[in-house]
Amino acid sequence: MSQQPIGIFDSGVGGLTVVKALTAALPRERIVYFGDTARVPYGIKSGNTIRRYALENVRFLERFDPKMIVVACNTASAAAMDYIADKVEVPVVGVIEPGAAAAVQASRTGVIGIVATETTIASRAYERAVTALAPKARIVQKACPLFVPMVEEGRVEGQIVRLVAREYLGGLCELGVDTLVLGCTHYPALKEVIRSVVGAEVKIVDSAQETARTVRAILDERDIAAEAGAGGTQFYASDNPERFRRLATLFLGATPVSVTLVEPEDFFSGAGAISD
Repeated sequence: MSQQPIGIFDSGVGGLTVVKALTAALPRERIVYFGDTARVPYGIKSGNTIRRYALENVRFLERFDPKMIVVACNTASAAAMDYIADKVEVPVVGVIEPGAAAAVQASRTGVIGIVATETTIASRAYERAVTALAPKARIVQKACPLFVPMVEEGRVEGQIVRLVAREYLGGLCELGVDTLVLGCTHYPALKEVIRSVVGAEVKIVDSAQETARTVRAILDERDIAAEAGAGGTQFYASDNPERFRRLATLFLGATPVSVTLVEPEDFFSGAGAISD
């Protein structure tokens, strides 16, 4: 089992931040990444739709016999973690609890900001995760629905991006936030713009590193970490693989060698279809 891959999915390219962190922390592990680019963004969709998408993504990844599933999407982590975990036999790791833990550790004042998609904010998943660790924490949440489509279009700087960021985040410092959780794996691509709005004194938490640490701990605990091999990642996308390949550079710092298109008739049939 140690040589089986880790399966990772996201609504698009944002989850590649988790791939990068895992590759650095666990270079021997093989990874299969699926970006559901045909249906991005998830953050404005209903919980039922997100759960359906998430399970379809997991069923696709199951074709590769993974030893673990990583839900590298905050929206899916918020809406579908328990739903997925009940339907698979392998460990399932999300990105919300690791990010919440990092925020609690980083905050000096206990005033923690969360920026995320509409669905993640509405779920209150981060709020529950933070208060479970720090009951006295004060949490300020803000939905930023335009961030994901901007990143998926490759817009990570420029006047329009700065205007949108100021509109969303301009008032956070006035509320005393000293730590800001980027509650969507797409948002790190906008980190410099976000920092320019909230100021250098606010600590910015990206959950990818914490998620990698959680994955490593589970692999070690179950004695299923890869003991040999050169690792590597297979990339799959449900739409426009060449565009995925170009955008991946924002998150990986390098362009993937290839990205395989998962055709709809393949994705929604056989092992890729919802069984219930």
